[in-house]
Amino acid sequence: MPRRIVAHSNAHKGKHQHSNKQRDAQTARQREAARRAAQARAEAAAAAAAARRARQIRYGLIAGLLLLALVGALVWNGFRDHTPDAGYEYGVGDEVNHPTTGGGEYGEGEQPQNMPGVPDPALAENRTWTAVINTSVGPIEVELDGLNAPQAVASFLYLAKDGFFDDTSCHRLTTSGIFVLQCGDPTGTGTGGPEFRFGPIENAPANDMYPAGTLAMARVGGNAFSMGSQFFLVYEDSFIPSDQAGGYTVFGRITSGLDHVQAVADAGVEGGAGDGRPATDVTIEGVSVQ
Repeated sequence: MPRRIVAHSNAHKGKHQHSNKQRDAQTARQREAARRAAQARAEAAAAAAAARRARQIRYGLIAGLLLLALVGALVWNGFRDHTPDAGYEYGVGDEVNHPTTGGGEYGEGEQPQNMPGVPDPALAENRTWTAVINTSVGPIEVELDGLNAPQAVASFLYLAKDGFFDDTSCHRLTTSGIFVLQCGDPTGTGTGGPEFRFGPIENAPANDMYPAGTLAMARVGGNAFSMGSQFFLVYEDSFIPSDQAGGYTVFGRITSGLDHVQAVADAGVEGGAGDGRPATDVTIEGVSVQ
């Protein structure tokens, strides 16, 4: 009898131990699952923090680059020449070298237009005007064609009455290929002008021939809306080829004083070249209009 009790007790004890092992294994699995879940959350949090740091660094770099670009633009703007089209040379024809240094031509889809401040072409009154360009080598009398070149004549009248041409030099003479004296740049460099530019090209000859005595507007190569104050006096018949923008606006003719221009041409260009500053200094002392 006692032996059976012992056996039963041992069996019960064995079952109890087996149950404990199951609970221990289950607890271990739960702990492992919890550990893995916590590890996954920690890794996700670390990845999110790293992504935030990467975004902050990226945004910081972008902001820094934008700031540098802004500072650079401000510095460049502070030192550059603020005259419109600064650096572009206002020339005539393709027979001689005329740098256009980019920016002269309009791209696809761009609409050429006048800048603010361009004088109203109605100022030309669709009539002929008489003007005298008083220079250091003698007076040059011209007729201005307000009927066929109203925009150019209106601009010339406006600048002349404002005294814009006073004490400006004729900075360029050509004695080879084309035959012109170019004037009207207050800087004397070939790149200056008023605070506006205008177009379109008016009254350009269809055959590209500019007879002696022609008064026409200079402009940037390839740009019909780049005229300002610079003009040229033709002292000998010249064939001046059109470019992709067209010809050159003829807004008047010399009626007296062409011999003064011819005398400057006869003296030649400084250094003996065929294109450059005239050897004889020519200064416009003033322009009177009636």
